[in-house]
Amino acid sequence: MALSYRMLKEYADTSFVEKKSRFISYAQPVYSEEEALQFLGNIRKKHYDATHNCYAYILGESMNIQRSSDDGEPSGTAGVPILEVLKKEELTNSMIIVTRYFGGIMLGAGGLIRAYTEGAVNGIKAAGTVRVQPFAVYQLKMDYNFLSKLQYEIPKKNYIIESIEYLENVTMKALAASEHRDDFIKDIAQWTNGDIPAEPLGEQMLKVDEESGMIVR
Repeated sequence: MALSYRMLKEYADTSFVEKKSRFISYAQPVYSEEEALQFLGNIRKKHYDATHNCYAYILGESMNIQRSSDDGEPSGTAGVPILEVLKKEELTNSMIIVTRYFGGIMLGAGGLIRAYTEGAVNGIKAAGTVRVQPFAVYQLKMDYNFLSKLQYEIPKKNYIIESIEYLENVTMKALAASEHRDDFIKDIAQWTNGDIPAEPLGEQMLKVDEESGMIVR
């Protein structure tokens, strides 16, 4: 069975000021080092006049690729705190860049760590998070007598109707979180008096918004 994992939901940016230094956080889902470096290049080009563009990213279902950079800040005060926030939140395929415009007041090592940590946390909050998890896919072939009942019952149990094909009979594709596959088969049998078999079609990885619980396309 495929692994489930957490990642950023979407691109976002946000900013705050700490002792006259402006910190701008950029959050972005990424799926490869090439994509991460391209995103970094775009931010560096946008903020060519910034004092620092510090970053961290994690890639892979098992979070096996982890990179960070202080970009000129004292060692361990910028990239590492950003990376630690990603690790604490167990986010992979995700990148945070925190751009700093120096305001003339030194923050010290502790102040920098707190500021870059805050920048990473703010970026994650702005972007939102999803859980990528496997769903079992089923095909249901039926006559029209069962259609309205299944259209009513399936969403009530947090299963998903992926598609419906209307021909002489109805062919429905439905999804259930993989850990609930047995429940789905039992429910379909109960709702249809055992007249409609749930034909398995394999698995599909889908993103589930962790705030709303809705599928993210």
